[in-house]
Amino acid sequence: MPTYDYQCQTCGHAFEAKQSMKDPHLTDCPQPGCAGPVRRKIGLGSGFIFKGSGFYITDYRSDAYKAAAKQDSSSSSGAGTAAASSGGTSSSSSATT
Repeated sequence: MPTYDYQCQTCGHAFEAKQSMKDPHLTDCPQPGCAGPVRRKIGLGSGFIFKGSGFYITDYRSDAYKAAAKQDSSSSSGAGTAAASSGGTSSSSSATT
């Protein structure tokens, strides 16, 4: 059921009311001693929250894309370690020569 914001035109009291969309607008202020007219305020509405899996583009990737991504990540990490180890060997051999 939606929540609507109201404000009294006489005393300025602001309040919320849960109403069905089919219910008529409220007309009287609920504050004791004030029977002023109320006006429904325009709200931004409520947001919604995605919970659980299945809401990201990466959740819908194809198996071929996942395999290529895994291959790219393993080859890039392997190339970095190979370059570091070969660089260490060449520097030690040049020092002895």
